[in-house]
Amino acid sequence: MNLHGYPQSYYTATAVGMHDHPALQGAQRADVCVIGGGFTGLSAALNLAEQGMDVVLLEAERIGFGASGRNGGLIGSGQRKDALEMEKQFGFGKSRQFWDFAEAAKTEIRDRVAKHDIACDLQYGQIEGVHKKSYVGFAEEYAAALAERYDYPHARALSREETRSLVATDDFLEGLYDKQAMSIHPLNYALGLARAARDAGVRIFESSRVTRYTRSDPATVTTQEGQVEASFIVLGCNGYLGKLEPRVAGKIMPINNFMIATEPLGEECARQLIADRICVHDTRFVVNYFRTSEDYRLLFGGGENYRPGFPSDIEAFVRPYMLELFPQLSDAGIDYAWGGTLSVTVNRLPHLGRLQPNLFFAQGYSGHGVAISNFAGKIIAEAIAGTAGRFDVMASLPIHTFPGGTLLRYPGMVLGMLFFSLRDRL
Repeated sequence: MNLHGYPQSYYTATAVGMHDHPALQGAQRADVCVIGGGFTGLSAALNLAEQGMDVVLLEAERIGFGASGRNGGLIGSGQRKDALEMEKQFGFGKSRQFWDFAEAAKTEIRDRVAKHDIACDLQYGQIEGVHKKSYVGFAEEYAAALAERYDYPHARALSREETRSLVATDDFLEGLYDKQAMSIHPLNYALGLARAARDAGVRIFESSRVTRYTRSDPATVTTQEGQVEASFIVLGCNGYLGKLEPRVAGKIMPINNFMIATEPLGEECARQLIADRICVHDTRFVVNYFRTSEDYRLLFGGGENYRPGFPSDIEAFVRPYMLELFPQLSDAGIDYAWGGTLSVTVNRLPHLGRLQPNLFFAQGYSGHGVAISNFAGKIIAEAIAGTAGRFDVMASLPIHTFPGGTLLRYPGMVLGMLFFSLRDRL
């Protein structure tokens, strides 16, 4: 069942500031046409409008309809690959640059929340729970590296006992606590960005699925009932790209991830479960992530599938993941269960680029999208305005095409994920 055109979820049930935008009808002219009303598109549109550009944003469904309005709301530090992995692959200089970009992404979100008074339940603090013996010691090594080489003194290692005192699970052998990582109500943040964009002059159209665009300058972007002529296009569709842009479709794999929200547990129980409303994720390849809500529910994400469509019973699909970590919740009712589609790249690094003559895109955030998508929109706006330095660095990341392209990526992904799932449990 949909609520005002949104899939049913805890986030839609607690949304504030929903605003109906018209569908595109007839012809429009703009400096920039943004395709996609998630974090990438909203951030790009808002930043472009603040630079004095005339912007039209087209969303196929509703603002925040896709992954931007359905995700776990965690805003971690760094890229999807940790800084030590980035160092090993690119060297310290590049790794430090990408770390600083990720810090700028966190700043962008904090500043937008403050500037536009976005009621998105912004909270601080995140724990990464270490679940395998072979990973023990990583938290101390990583925290030391961040403090010594990345000027980031905000992370520290937690013993098993300290971790257990903050997160009531016996699953974690140690933890890494990051007091400057954050969490938000993602749909309310998206709705807040949309309000700010409207106030800045962006023309937003919902229920306006783009069917094609020309590879010309200016370009013509076509929907079922209208057209936009624009000097630039920003493509922010991510896991919902479909066949719209075949030149980049093979670089990403759309996958589905799922969440549940328990019934309200009460303040005392919720604080015993997770102290201080910090958010948590573990070190599994298929990550479990969770936090408590403003009304003291557990919001828990776990499990993925790699095909079109969701399980027929999402609650039954996700609940075992929750109970593996929190068996004490065996009697807790589940009020909401939902899924969403994101996209990953082969090497789990974001894919940004420019297609000639005038199309910019960002996609493939690989589960780290709340922060990086907002930053991607910002630096795309910088590049369109003529300052492409940060965009060019992000666009230089090597992103491989999935073997077999869009045709064979799903079978390959399933085999790979079965391997990593087995590895998690050994």
